[in-house]
Amino acid sequence: MNYTYLDSPTGPLLLAGDEEGLSLIHFCDGTIPRKPDPEWQQDARPFVEAMAQLNAYFAGELLDFQLRLNPRGTPFQLGVWKALCQIPYGHTISYGELARRIGKPSASRAVGLANGANPIAIVIPCHRVIGSDGKLTGYGGGLSNKRRLLDLERSHSGVMLPGLT
Repeated sequence: MNYTYLDSPTGPLLLAGDEEGLSLIHFCDGTIPRKPDPEWQQDARPFVEAMAQLNAYFAGELLDFQLRLNPRGTPFQLGVWKALCQIPYGHTISYGELARRIGKPSASRAVGLANGANPIAIVIPCHRVIGSDGKLTGYGGGLSNKRRLLDLERSHSGVMLPGLT
């Protein structure tokens, strides 16, 4: 597994992956610190495209990522993460709505746990899931970064949504 760091408006990001694709984007200053595993090799070359797309996203120039991803999780988690990728740029949905979209309307809590376990922040847009009351809820990158990402998307998408609390 290779890794590198990317400076971003949300603080440093740890990127990791292998020949199968990008496996990790982690907020280094987030709520759960993470360092590269000792057997990983620091090498930015495999992440040139991911870094370019992330920089374009932060500049408001990219709405949809086109990267080869290799998230590792249970079949349920993978299903939730796939559904997250269907939430349009600039939009938000609730955990309950996400549960309904994957055909498990009574699984809001399980969906929330899977959302929280998303290993590829930003690209798999778990930040687009909010509470049913419109409030921002927990985010591994910190609530200030969740708000920053949502504000960024709204400012570039033209989507007018109710204010978040």
